[in-house]
Amino acid sequence: MRRLAAVLTASASALALTACGAVDGIGGSGSSASPEKGDDITVGLLLPDKDTARFEDFDHPVIKKEVATLTHGKGKVVYANAEASQDKQSRQFQQMVGQKVDVILVDALDAKAIAPDVQKAKDAGIPVIAYDRLAQGPIAAYVSHDNELVGEVQGRAVLEALGSKAATSRVVMMNGDPADTNYARFKEGALGELEDRVRIAEEYDTAKWSPAVAETNMKKAIKSLGLDNIAAVYAANDGLAGAVIQALKEAGATRIPPVTGQDANLDAVQRIVSGEQYMTAYKPFIEEATRAAEMAVYKVQGRDIQFDALTRDTVDSPTQKKIPAMLVPVVSLTKDNIKDTVIADGVYTVKEICTPKYATACAAIGLRG
Repeated sequence: MRRLAAVLTASASALALTACGAVDGIGGSGSSASPEKGDDITVGLLLPDKDTARFEDFDHPVIKKEVATLTHGKGKVVYANAEASQDKQSRQFQQMVGQKVDVILVDALDAKAIAPDVQKAKDAGIPVIAYDRLAQGPIAAYVSHDNELVGEVQGRAVLEALGSKAATSRVVMMNGDPADTNYARFKEGALGELEDRVRIAEEYDTAKWSPAVAETNMKKAIKSLGLDNIAAVYAANDGLAGAVIQALKEAGATRIPPVTGQDANLDAVQRIVSGEQYMTAYKPFIEEATRAAEMAVYKVQGRDIQFDALTRDTVDSPTQKKIPAMLVPVVSLTKDNIKDTVIADGVYTVKEICTPKYATACAAIGLRG
């Protein structure tokens, strides 16, 4: 835990980070890909959107810092964010292949659509590691969480919140984007807990994980069911949770029913403190980002023993079997364990969470600086 906190602290200062390009732009000059290299390597990092706060606030800076640390300051990260556009992500991917980066970490917006780009990278001798979401095509490895467990944790939280009233309770499901390979796993895990135990009254998919789309769909659910007839909302991530809660407020809700989430965004943690959001599935993303950087560097440097030690799991995609993988554990974060999760891991400080707006609610659950 201390090591992860140190990584985050270091990553927060731009002055402490090594050079990083920007894509679409991509900056800097890449070096030729080769099976084994020294410290002078270039890691391409492709993240999917900016609506999910952790990507810009944590994943990107932590990966930059860890690559620099592992390469004695000689390695660098070339970074691009697709801003929820699959076409843009494909262009960014192809730019990185053309620039001859040594390895690519990609969090694919559309797992199937990215497959031709992954193949081009392999043909160019550039290994691709799927990050956070499993991509199709010939990827070298995968680092994420047990995403079915994420859904299970969320589903159990709904049941816990509803208690003895679960069987007669109407629940709205606000799923993610079907183009995201994690979508099916989140949903499968949640339904494994909720089916036949609650009444799933309305269910929606959310294109590109857009909070605006989720808010529109939640307004439809409220109109269809009636505000007072919604006992809980399964929201697949924190962005959707925030949109759901906003729609409920605008409809005049004086008490927000239990709403789930995922990613432990700062605003979500604050909503949990205030009682507006019931929980979030906390995936220790600092550890995920750190391990992804290690895997990328070890792969390029041919450090097979270290790489194999990180990828002891295997997963299957529609195009590939037994992909070497690392799956980081998942925790249900509620107001009862904020100290033991995001604060203990150094993700947020009490001061960051307990701004004046939340000071009274923080004091009520024992959060004090």
